[in-house]
Amino acid sequence: MANPWAGEVAIVVNGKRRVMKLTLGALAELEAGLGEDSLVALVERFETGAFAAGDILALLVAGLRGGGWQGRTEDLLSAEIEGGPVEAARRAGELLARAFALPEQAGG
Repeated sequence: MANPWAGEVAIVVNGKRRVMKLTLGALAELEAGLGEDSLVALVERFETGAFAAGDILALLVAGLRGGGWQGRTEDLLSAEIEGGPVEAARRAGELLARAFALPEQAGG
């Protein structure tokens, strides 16, 4: 089970439940992959609804890797995410919010 107090978010990929978490290493990888100087621009895109499919994919890959997944970005391109693109976007946003939430805000 995902622990919201630890910043974890669950997602079902190809019928298998996985736990995502944005660790420091996953955040650094995400930042480098997006070509941003900081994650503030990504947070702002999600807050304003101006995010792109690539943002969602990058967040999911980083979160899955932070949760111990050994896959590659290419593995998610053809993966079936339970709930489809809308659920993927919701989980990505939730993951980003939990990574930066104060402990009293992290509940889920």
